[in-house]
Amino acid sequence: MFVDRVKIHVKAGKGGDGIVAFRREKYVPLGGPSGGDGGNGGSVIFETDPGKFTLLDLRYNRKVAAGDGEKGKPKKMHGANGKDVIVRVPQGTIVKNAETGAIVADLTHVNQRAVIVSGGKGGRGNFHFRNSVNSAPEYCEMGTFGNEMDVIVELKVLADVGLVGFPSVGKSTLLSVVSSAKPEIADYHFTTLKPNLGMVQVPDGRSFVMADLPGLIEGASQGKGLGFEFLKHIERCRVIIHVVDMGANDGRDPVEDYRIINNELASYQYRLMERPQIVVANKMDLEGAAENLKRFKEAYPDVEVFETTTIIAEGLDPVLYKAADLLAVTDPFPMEGSEQSANTQGVLYKFEEEKPAFEIKNLGNGRWQLVGDEIEKAFRATSFTTEEADQRFARKMRKMNVDAALREAGCQDGDIVIICDYEFQFLE
Repeated sequence: MFVDRVKIHVKAGKGGDGIVAFRREKYVPLGGPSGGDGGNGGSVIFETDPGKFTLLDLRYNRKVAAGDGEKGKPKKMHGANGKDVIVRVPQGTIVKNAETGAIVADLTHVNQRAVIVSGGKGGRGNFHFRNSVNSAPEYCEMGTFGNEMDVIVELKVLADVGLVGFPSVGKSTLLSVVSSAKPEIADYHFTTLKPNLGMVQVPDGRSFVMADLPGLIEGASQGKGLGFEFLKHIERCRVIIHVVDMGANDGRDPVEDYRIINNELASYQYRLMERPQIVVANKMDLEGAAENLKRFKEAYPDVEVFETTTIIAEGLDPVLYKAADLLAVTDPFPMEGSEQSANTQGVLYKFEEEKPAFEIKNLGNGRWQLVGDEIEKAFRATSFTTEEADQRFARKMRKMNVDAALREAGCQDGDIVIICDYEFQFLE
């Protein structure tokens, strides 16, 4: 079964907690704190696999979760890191954030890897907090949570040349003649239900990958027929071969067919008409093909037309030479929505305003809520098991000017302050 689009949930592992421990061995004077750090959480990593051609595996595995890090251990021993999860996908896979639509990863190279969600950081043990003032700290850090999100995984066939045209114009036959691919060929419409790939060898030694795509019909860009599902597979093609049935044995007009298909390509969102196009006049052995070709050239005098009869492999070499020549001078087209597509050699830096450490929300009736990445991170890293840990968190909040900001916002003595769904009482 060919599956080219799946929505899954990916979750990275939580970092392990640090621990509070002290050395108590005999003959070890002033042993001091020895609590080890927690291990880092595992990440979810996508890796391309040349042996895969479909996303079928992910269709039956909609939740992917990495392992959690282990807690720290005595004697300053580090907890084990969580196990990463490697998800193997075909080349040409794109991973998008399901909520924002932003491209998270575009996997086009062999054995390419991309970290989709990163594991949480392990918490520090009490060994890290010793100093000249506090030689025996009794607090540690908790591990942070890993990232998680819903992602849309799409497969866009990785081919250099794509075959487009109405159903039954001879696209599958062309691919079977110029490559070793064995697409299904029959005398009825929509024989091709999934993209087929073939490696084409040009007589002069050059080679490229050709894709036979399911036939388009009028309205394909709006969802009619199979075109809406498979138009996206043309996005990676640098050259398009437009196959036109000049025999018109189905009663269609080749001149009108050419216009309709180009309108569908122009209506699709990824600028398909900007790609160089080779027009192939197929089935020239049929009666009436010569007259139709004459009308076609009169209607489109500026279009170069290659006459072929694919069923007997006639006239195909000039088409292959032309495709190889165009590939040599045509750069890959950037994927829509990928901010780094135009700057693949370096890192793209964007100016972003610095976010405040926290924000105060007045919930009414003497209730206040503190939200913000920095303050929530500090809260989750604190283990509220000892008075010393509580005091450390209070000092951190005072250093962030939380107390002053709450007073300025109107918080009174005895009001309730909420952080991460936990309630605290505000005291002067």
